[in-house]
Amino acid sequence: MAESPGDPSAGRVAVELRGITKRFPGVVANSDIHLRVDRGTIHAIVGENGAGKSTLMKILYGMYRPDEGEILIDGKTSTLHTPQQAIAAGIGMVHQHFMLADNLTVLENVVLGAEKVAGIGGRAADRIREISAQYGLGVDPGPLMEELGVGARQRVEIVKVLYRGANILILDEPTAVLVPQEVDELFGNLRQLTRDGLTIIFISHKLHEVLSVADAITVIRRGTTVASVKPGDVTARELATLMVGSELPSPETRESTVTDEVVLDVRDLSVYTDTGRTIIDDVSLRIRRGEVLGIAGVEGNGQAELVEAIMGMRASTGTVTLDDADITTWGTRQRRVKGIGYIPEDRHRHGLLLDAPLWENRILGHQTEPPNSNGFLITSGAARRDTERIVAAYDVRTPGIEVSAGALSGGNQQKLIVGREMSHEPKVLIAAHPTRGVDVGAQAAIWDHIRAARRAGMGVLLISADLDELIGLSDTLQVIYRGRFVATVDPAAVTPEQLGLAMTGATDDPVHAGPSLEKSLEKKTEGEQA
Repeated sequence: MAESPGDPSAGRVAVELRGITKRFPGVVANSDIHLRVDRGTIHAIVGENGAGKSTLMKILYGMYRPDEGEILIDGKTSTLHTPQQAIAAGIGMVHQHFMLADNLTVLENVVLGAEKVAGIGGRAADRIREISAQYGLGVDPGPLMEELGVGARQRVEIVKVLYRGANILILDEPTAVLVPQEVDELFGNLRQLTRDGLTIIFISHKLHEVLSVADAITVIRRGTTVASVKPGDVTARELATLMVGSELPSPETRESTVTDEVVLDVRDLSVYTDTGRTIIDDVSLRIRRGEVLGIAGVEGNGQAELVEAIMGMRASTGTVTLDDADITTWGTRQRRVKGIGYIPEDRHRHGLLLDAPLWENRILGHQTEPPNSNGFLITSGAARRDTERIVAAYDVRTPGIEVSAGALSGGNQQKLIVGREMSHEPKVLIAAHPTRGVDVGAQAAIWDHIRAARRAGMGVLLISADLDELIGLSDTLQVIYRGRFVATVDPAAVTPEQLGLAMTGATDDPVHAGPSLEKSLEKKTEGEQA
């Protein structure tokens, strides 16, 4: 990457970690890790879930103290025991889940905690505009946060850390919820930051993105560094092999397992806020046995409310039929017992009891079903044994099943939930972001489990921000925008870029979705007629 002319920081080492080791009860999270990040570069860190990436970044950001090792910032040994000390050293962290308050303005979010209330005003707004203009971030301090889309929120988070004086930015899964066009825009912003001498540490599971944006890549496996490579010297497949320690299987050839039997029929579904605003506007969908119906949409366009309405977690109008039974008035527990599996979007709120051990989380939502119950009492021994099976089958990295769910990495929490829901062989699986936060190896395994269940006749409603996942797994793809389905496309014909265009509201009518989407729609119609 080109260096800024006359930039005195060019070529210097911004961050160096030497022999970092961090132990927790029963597990060594980091073991003798070495990392060197040059000033003015984008340095990617990749690894499986539980490999130690998050722990390492929390050490660098002052959230954890290492048991052994040394941290150097700009060549000087640094003591970073709190985030405040890290910020003072010029380190800022943008978390995967945005730390923003919807009811505050951009200005208020940026300065919150950075200065006294009396200091909020024109001077702070001018500084935000100055930072935004300098790095091409396009952030206006005026709007309420709730008015901004996902890509704009991401840029606000970056402005927040820059406002605090950060020159080393840690970005944790920054593209997890962005469409391709927003990813390109973000990468342009990151390149501008590095041209001005800032340093980016980029954590991601999306290897093709890592290869396209990074100047250097460090691979962590099982808590230690195993390789440092240049993007031009390695392929995505080779990088994945370094991460997991063995070669991943080739992607499975697309196959059709769709039958004519409808297993889930949702008709004229609408969801409203307490004030009467429409969130879901007269939506209908059908899922047949052996079919994966994918829903593509930028977060905040109603897909979360759609899932919650189908699960009986949110009031709605319309009808929901499961396997010929009208379940419209049923509660969530009844719907699950009838045969709906549920992988929630927010695993902490709706999927886990973080303080409870893994075996208790395994029975969560299935307390009356075998092997968790004999019909009257919880059978803890059988539940424990089945938890051991799930841990092995889904590669949940844990010292044991008595460990609390909150002690696991996000990806391992997700694998436990997926294993739990798939184990009961539901008629319909509602999968909201089933591979969010998991590594490439675990992602491939989860995809294989979904394909196997699909072959066995399960219907799947798939919500995902990963467009490659939607295109690769879905038999039918529908695009949701502002609470309505605006396009139906053929996954075998559409590209991520075309799908992203529809998701951002380029059309509100599938007939006029543009030549590429229209062609996909025509191809699907012709196939059904044939």
